[in-house]
Amino acid sequence: MINFLYPNAYLDSTFAIDYEGYYQKGYRAVLFDIDNTLVPHGAPADDRAIALFERLHQIGFKTCLISNNEKPRVKSFCDRVGSNYIYKAGKPKPSGFRKAMKLLGTRPDNTLFVGDQIFTDVIGARLAGMRCVMVKPIHPKEEIQIVLKRIPERAILFFYKRKKKKLDRRKRKGKD
Repeated sequence: MINFLYPNAYLDSTFAIDYEGYYQKGYRAVLFDIDNTLVPHGAPADDRAIALFERLHQIGFKTCLISNNEKPRVKSFCDRVGSNYIYKAGKPKPSGFRKAMKLLGTRPDNTLFVGDQIFTDVIGARLAGMRCVMVKPIHPKEEIQIVLKRIPERAILFFYKRKKKKLDRRKRKGKD
């Protein structure tokens, strides 16, 4: 049961993901959360985010941002990075994820989601049947409701990392 709460991968940063590798594996769209995934909470799109989306589009990816935020926040960010978007998505409900895939013409098996929270991003992507990469939050300043969710999230990530270490050890033993 707890495996449902685990991301498929957990990385330090959105900007450290091997997007070319995912494209070679057949992924054709990347969906993102915005706040603390691409920029600090409430910040506008910065040069690094703009460059990432230019790179993704050059690789051949379609993109869409899925946010629980209001339209003005999401639209202004997406206008700067040149991406589609879904606002007031109601994450973790899978409907926003499915709406994004329909908009992009992709399926769960060729769409990747990137976000920084288990209880909205990971669960939503899993409910939609997608692969999910969780990243560490960019900035520690967050709204109180997110801070409170980080407490059980730390426990889940502890067990996720422990399980991943065991699996990695088994793989190494099998290859030796």
